[in-house]
Amino acid sequence: MKPAATVARHHHIRAGLLLVLLLVPSSLAWAQTGAAAPTAPTPPAADRLGRDTPRGTVLGFMSAARMGDNAVSWMYLDTNLRGEAAVNLAHQLFLVLDSRLPARVNALSDRPEGATTNPLRPDQNVVGTINTASGPLDIVVERITPKNSGPVWLFSRQTLSVIPDVYAEVDLVRLDPYLPDTLAKPRILGIRLFEWLVLFLVLPLCYRLLAITNWLVVPLVAFVRRRSGMPDAHVDRPVPGLVRLVILGIAIRWIVSSLELPFFERQFWWAVAGLMLVVAVGWSLVLLNAVGERYFTWRLAGTGEVTLLLRLARRGADGLGIALCVFFVLRYFGFDPTAALAGLGIGGIAVALAAQKTLENVIAGLSLIFDKAVRVGDALKFNGMIGTVDHIGLRSTRIRTLDRSILSVPNGQIASVGIETLSARDKFRFYHVVGLQYGTTVQQMRSVIEGVRTLLLAHPSVDADSVRVRFFRLGAFSLDIEVAVYIFADDWETFLTIQQDLLLRIMDTIEGAGTAIAFPSQTVHIADGGAASPQAQVTSVTPTSPGPPLKVAQSA
Repeated sequence: MKPAATVARHHHIRAGLLLVLLLVPSSLAWAQTGAAAPTAPTPPAADRLGRDTPRGTVLGFMSAARMGDNAVSWMYLDTNLRGEAAVNLAHQLFLVLDSRLPARVNALSDRPEGATTNPLRPDQNVVGTINTASGPLDIVVERITPKNSGPVWLFSRQTLSVIPDVYAEVDLVRLDPYLPDTLAKPRILGIRLFEWLVLFLVLPLCYRLLAITNWLVVPLVAFVRRRSGMPDAHVDRPVPGLVRLVILGIAIRWIVSSLELPFFERQFWWAVAGLMLVVAVGWSLVLLNAVGERYFTWRLAGTGEVTLLLRLARRGADGLGIALCVFFVLRYFGFDPTAALAGLGIGGIAVALAAQKTLENVIAGLSLIFDKAVRVGDALKFNGMIGTVDHIGLRSTRIRTLDRSILSVPNGQIASVGIETLSARDKFRFYHVVGLQYGTTVQQMRSVIEGVRTLLLAHPSVDADSVRVRFFRLGAFSLDIEVAVYIFADDWETFLTIQQDLLLRIMDTIEGAGTAIAFPSQTVHIADGGAASPQAQVTSVTPTSPGPPLKVAQSA
């Protein structure tokens, strides 16, 4: 036997080898995984002061400086100054921007890489241009990367170098000394109460006062109408409200650009003026749609269906114009309507799939109205049914049948099957087969044919080129004459009246020729004694009624 120490040593060796065999594949797999999938670099954390974008830098600096946060405001500047000097420079920059920076904040880039308008200097963005005694000055923010931090946008050193000189020119218009404290100090959403009163009281009053321009424009419009030969119509409001909104919007922007008001107040009034102009544009689109509807109604000699279609198109155009104005306003205030538009597109697809049949009928109704394939009052033959079109809608068409009931047919079915428009006929077909009795002689037949042809050619409502009167068949019990001709008539009722008159005259012609119209008859031969005999009985029977009395003739 082996000593116990040797056995124990062998067990330890086996355990060590087993552990190595388990750890080596794991280590290799870990190494391969680490080599195949390197760890992605961690994106830099967002700047806590919002200096990741040019717009964030400008708005963050203006907010911090307005609230008097001196410990933060100078951190938006690319300067080596520290302490009181940096705070003083930040205060001067704030006053310069607050008085002269254009209020078009929505035009500032809101992307980390900034605007790409100048590819030669991608790390510099011009956030605005102000007027100085030395000429226009570009306010520039520059993208730099400080130590132990991600890239941020700061006001450039070149801009900061001229700020002290521009600060000496600033003369803010302050209304506080001229206003009572009850109007100057209270603020709603950061705007003084006085300016809210101007918005809701003074501007509506100015809007009403601009109606005075009608006194000057009405005589001018009347004079132009008379000189151009247009009818002298009464014009009391030639200047619509949208023109007044445009005048007010332009006036507000001119006043704000002329005065060195604080930045947020200028931004407020700039947005008010922009909203007025957007409303004026939407208003003008609605008015243009109304004018277009009236014009096309006149051009298309608007029936009920055309008027309904044009009204629907006008409502759709109005909704589209208003939606565009709303999206423009959202874009102006910094909201991205792309997601909303994508959602509307997906929702529109879902609605279109759910309402597929309805949309099919609507599109078919539009095609029927535009192509004028069917009109109100037309007599139709549709799927073996005859009726008159009572109403053409966007989804279905109502047809009044011969029983005076209303049948609603989806427009999709009407557009996909064959329809015979009976009322669209320019002339009606008169076709009859006249059977004369077999006792008619050849002379009588010729007299009837010539008399009927002469009768048809002499009638004013008959198409002379289509007259056809022919002896064309030896029938089972009659000599058949075909009478075919086209008759001009406005409607079915008129055709029936003309047809009745012609049939009566044809009967007179037949009677005048000495013959008569044949009736169905049979000839029966009865054999005598079961054998054929020349002395058979012959019976002539006329089984139809009404007609002449039954005649039975016998011969021996």
